[in-house]
Amino acid sequence: MERVLLALSEAELVHHAQHGDRSAFAELVRRYHTNVIGVVYRLCGDPDLAEDAAQEAFVRAWLNLNTYRPLTPWRNWLYRIAVNAALDMLRRERPTLALDDAPPLHSDSPDPHAALEQKEREDLVRRAILTLPPASRAVLVLREYGGLSYREIAEALDIPLGTVMSRLSSARQHLREHLAPWLTPQEVNS
Repeated sequence: MERVLLALSEAELVHHAQHGDRSAFAELVRRYHTNVIGVVYRLCGDPDLAEDAAQEAFVRAWLNLNTYRPLTPWRNWLYRIAVNAALDMLRRERPTLALDDAPPLHSDSPDPHAALEQKEREDLVRRAILTLPPASRAVLVLREYGGLSYREIAEALDIPLGTVMSRLSSARQHLREHLAPWLTPQEVNS
Protein backbone atom coordinates (compact mmCIF):
# COMPACT_ATOMS: atom_id res chain seq x y z
CA MET A 1 0.00 0.00 0.00
CA GLU A 2 2.86 2.38 0.81
CA ARG A 3 4.32 2.04 -2.70
CA VAL A 4 0.92 2.77 -4.17
CA LEU A 5 0.67 5.98 -2.15
CA LEU A 6 4.10 7.13 -3.31
CA ALA A 7 2.97 6.80 -6.93
CA LEU A 8 -0.23 8.82 -6.45
CA SER A 9 -0.46 12.45 -7.48
CA GLU A 10 -1.30 15.19 -5.00
CA ALA A 11 -4.86 15.38 -6.38
CA GLU A 12 -5.33 11.62 -6.01
CA LEU A 13 -4.01 11.67 -2.45
CA VAL A 14 -6.35 14.54 -1.55
CA HIS A 15 -9.28 12.67 -3.09
CA HIS A 16 -8.48 9.53 -1.09
CA ALA A 17 -7.95 11.55 2.09
CA GLN A 18 -11.27 13.33 1.60
CA HIS A 19 -12.88 9.90 1.59
CA GLY A 20 -11.33 9.01 4.94
CA ASP A 21 -8.04 7.41 3.88
CA ARG A 22 -5.71 8.40 6.70
CA SER A 23 -2.68 6.87 5.01
CA ALA A 24 -3.24 9.12 1.98
CA PHE A 25 -3.34 12.14 4.27
CA ALA A 26 -0.21 10.89 6.06
CA GLU A 27 1.53 10.82 2.68
CA LEU A 28 0.46 14.43 2.04
CA VAL A 29 1.88 15.37 5.44
CA ARG A 30 5.12 13.57 4.62
CA ARG A 31 5.41 15.39 1.29
CA TYR A 32 4.74 18.86 2.68
CA HIS A 33 5.99 18.76 6.27
CA THR A 34 9.45 20.20 5.56
CA ASN A 35 8.09 23.00 3.36
CA VAL A 36 5.39 23.95 5.86
CA ILE A 37 7.93 24.01 8.70
CA GLY A 38 10.23 26.22 6.59
CA VAL A 39 7.50 28.74 5.78
CA VAL A 40 6.17 28.85 9.33
CA TYR A 41 9.65 29.13 10.82
CA ARG A 42 10.40 32.15 8.67
CA LEU A 43 7.15 33.73 9.82
CA CYS A 44 7.78 33.29 13.53
CA GLY A 45 11.54 32.79 13.95
CA ASP A 46 11.16 30.18 16.66
CA PRO A 47 11.78 26.51 15.78
CA ASP A 48 9.54 25.17 18.56
CA LEU A 49 6.70 27.51 17.67
CA ALA A 50 7.15 26.60 14.00
CA GLU A 51 6.81 22.91 14.81
CA ASP A 52 3.69 23.58 16.89
CA ALA A 53 2.15 25.78 14.19
CA ALA A 54 2.90 23.22 11.48
CA GLN A 55 1.30 20.47 13.57
CA GLU A 56 -1.71 22.72 14.14
CA ALA A 57 -1.90 23.43 10.41
CA PHE A 58 -1.98 19.74 9.53
CA VAL A 59 -4.64 19.08 12.17
CA ARG A 60 -6.75 21.94 10.78
CA ALA A 61 -6.20 20.66 7.24
CA TRP A 62 -7.40 17.18 8.23
CA LEU A 63 -10.43 18.53 10.08
CA ASN A 64 -11.38 20.83 7.18
CA LEU A 65 -10.38 18.59 4.30
CA ASN A 66 -14.01 18.33 3.20
CA THR A 67 -13.99 22.11 2.50
CA TYR A 68 -11.06 21.94 0.09
CA ARG A 69 -12.05 22.35 -3.54
CA PRO A 70 -9.45 21.58 -6.20
CA LEU A 71 -9.81 25.01 -7.84
CA THR A 72 -6.35 25.86 -6.47
CA PRO A 73 -3.45 23.54 -5.67
CA TRP A 74 -3.71 21.80 -2.32
CA ARG A 75 -0.27 23.17 -1.43
CA ASN A 76 -1.63 26.74 -1.59
CA TRP A 77 -4.61 25.80 0.58
CA LEU A 78 -2.28 24.16 3.08
CA TYR A 79 0.06 27.19 3.16
CA ARG A 80 -2.90 29.44 3.89
CA ILE A 81 -3.82 27.27 6.85
CA ALA A 82 -0.18 27.18 8.01
CA VAL A 83 0.23 30.97 7.79
CA ASN A 84 -2.99 31.47 9.74
CA ALA A 85 -1.93 28.91 12.37
CA ALA A 86 1.45 30.64 12.78
CA LEU A 87 -0.10 34.10 13.03
CA ASP A 88 -2.68 32.80 15.53
CA MET A 89 0.08 31.34 17.70
CA LEU A 90 2.13 34.53 17.50
CA ARG A 91 -0.89 36.58 18.61
CA ARG A 92 -1.74 34.14 21.39
CA GLU A 93 1.71 33.52 22.82
CA ARG A 94 3.76 36.60 21.89
CA PRO A 95 6.94 34.56 22.37
CA THR A 96 10.40 35.93 22.75
CA LEU A 97 11.90 35.09 19.41
CA ALA A 98 14.71 32.65 20.02
CA LEU A 99 16.90 33.42 17.04
CA ASP A 100 20.02 32.21 18.81
CA ASP A 101 18.35 28.83 19.30
CA ALA A 102 17.74 28.37 15.59
CA PRO A 103 18.75 25.03 14.14
CA PRO A 104 22.27 25.01 12.73
CA LEU A 105 22.58 25.90 9.09
CA HIS A 106 24.50 23.49 6.95
CA SER A 107 27.05 24.69 4.46
CA ASP A 108 28.68 22.85 1.60
CA SER A 109 31.72 25.07 2.02
CA PRO A 110 34.79 23.40 3.51
CA ASP A 111 35.98 26.87 4.59
CA PRO A 112 34.84 27.48 8.19
CA HIS A 113 35.18 31.25 7.78
CA ALA A 114 32.89 31.22 4.74
CA ALA A 115 30.41 29.03 6.60
CA LEU A 116 30.42 31.43 9.56
CA GLU A 117 29.92 34.43 7.27
CA GLN A 118 27.03 32.65 5.57
CA LYS A 119 25.40 31.85 8.92
CA GLU A 120 25.82 35.45 10.12
CA ARG A 121 24.30 36.75 6.89
CA GLU A 122 21.35 34.36 7.18
CA ASP A 123 20.82 35.44 10.80
CA LEU A 124 20.75 39.09 9.71
CA VAL A 125 18.19 38.36 7.01
CA ARG A 126 16.06 36.25 9.41
CA ARG A 127 16.06 39.04 11.98
CA ALA A 128 15.19 41.61 9.33
CA ILE A 129 12.29 39.48 8.11
CA LEU A 130 10.96 39.25 11.66
CA THR A 131 10.76 43.05 11.83
CA LEU A 132 8.22 43.11 8.98
CA PRO A 133 4.52 43.46 9.77
CA PRO A 134 2.89 39.98 9.75
CA ALA A 135 0.92 40.59 6.53
CA SER A 136 4.03 41.67 4.60
CA ARG A 137 6.10 38.91 6.17
CA ALA A 138 3.57 36.28 5.05
CA VAL A 139 3.66 37.50 1.43
CA LEU A 140 7.46 37.66 1.38
CA VAL A 141 7.93 34.24 2.95
CA LEU A 142 5.43 32.54 0.63
CA ARG A 143 7.13 34.11 -2.40
CA GLU A 144 10.79 33.73 -1.48
CA TYR A 145 10.75 30.58 0.65
CA GLY A 146 7.50 28.90 -0.38
CA GLY A 147 8.07 29.45 -4.08
CA LEU A 148 4.51 30.56 -4.76
CA SER A 149 3.63 32.84 -7.67
CA TYR A 150 1.92 36.17 -7.02
CA ARG A 151 -1.42 34.66 -8.06
CA GLU A 152 -0.91 31.65 -5.80
CA ILE A 153 -0.10 33.94 -2.87
CA ALA A 154 -3.25 35.97 -3.57
CA GLU A 155 -5.29 32.75 -3.53
CA ALA A 156 -3.54 31.34 -0.47
CA LEU A 157 -4.02 34.51 1.59
CA ASP A 158 -7.35 35.48 -0.01
CA ILE A 159 -6.14 38.96 -0.93
CA PRO A 160 -6.13 40.82 -4.26
CA LEU A 161 -3.18 40.38 -6.60
CA GLY A 162 -2.38 44.09 -6.34
CA THR A 163 -2.16 43.78 -2.56
CA VAL A 164 0.33 40.93 -2.94
CA MET A 165 2.50 43.04 -5.24
CA SER A 166 2.26 46.07 -2.97
CA ARG A 167 3.11 44.13 0.21
CA LEU A 168 5.96 42.33 -1.49
CA SER A 169 7.42 45.56 -2.81
CA SER A 170 7.08 47.19 0.59
CA ALA A 171 8.67 44.19 2.34
CA ARG A 172 11.62 44.14 -0.06
CA GLN A 173 12.15 47.88 0.36
CA HIS A 174 12.04 47.50 4.15
CA LEU A 175 14.62 44.70 3.99
CA ARG A 176 16.91 46.75 1.72
CA GLU A 177 16.78 49.65 4.17
CA HIS A 178 17.16 47.43 7.22
CA LEU A 179 20.08 45.49 5.75
CA ALA A 180 21.78 48.40 3.95
CA PRO A 181 24.64 48.68 6.50
CA TRP A 182 25.64 45.08 5.77
CA LEU A 183 25.11 45.01 2.00
CA THR A 184 27.49 45.92 -0.80
CA PRO A 185 26.38 48.82 -3.06
CA GLN A 186 25.47 46.31 -5.80
CA GLU A 187 23.21 44.38 -3.42
CA VAL A 188 21.48 47.54 -2.18
CA ASN A 189 20.60 48.53 -5.76
CA SER A 190 19.39 45.10 -6.84
